[in-house]
Amino acid sequence: IGNAAWADEITRHPLPNFPTSLAVEVPAGASTIYLNGVVPGIIDNKADPRSEAAYGNTAQQTANVLAEIEKRLKSLGLGMSDVVKMQVFLKAPQGQNDMDFRGFSQSYLRFFDAKAGVKLPARSLLQTQGFANPGWLVEIDVIAARPAQNR
Repeated sequence: IGNAAWADEITRHPLPNFPTSLAVEVPAGASTIYLNGVVPGIIDNKADPRSEAAYGNTAQQTANVLAEIEKRLKSLGLGMSDVVKMQVFLKAPQGQNDMDFRGFSQSYLRFFDAKAGVKLPARSLLQTQGFANPGWLVEIDVIAARPAQNR
């Protein structure tokens, strides 16, 4: 879950009844890490790689993307509790007018569960018209923080 001692130095202002923080304060001297946007990987190699079938529904794509973010953070010595800001882009699934917020939330809550001790980031969520690959429904980028003594 990241450096728990460091995570306690970050001030997270709760947003009642919602699984994000209203605001997150990072102390002076910390490093901020801007993780590149992550898109889903293929889960069905038999499907057209430019189709939603190759990547799954919104819940599957979100889980795929967050697992990759967790992996990338771990390679940097960080964890999901070190995420202080998240920006989410969702596209409406083919044949629908609106993004699948419910599908996104199902997977998001598996990775950001305050009851399990994961510190919640501030978050923006936007619906987009599309991505470079028409099969993608999700792209997420995050900002994480690391204390000066852990550089």
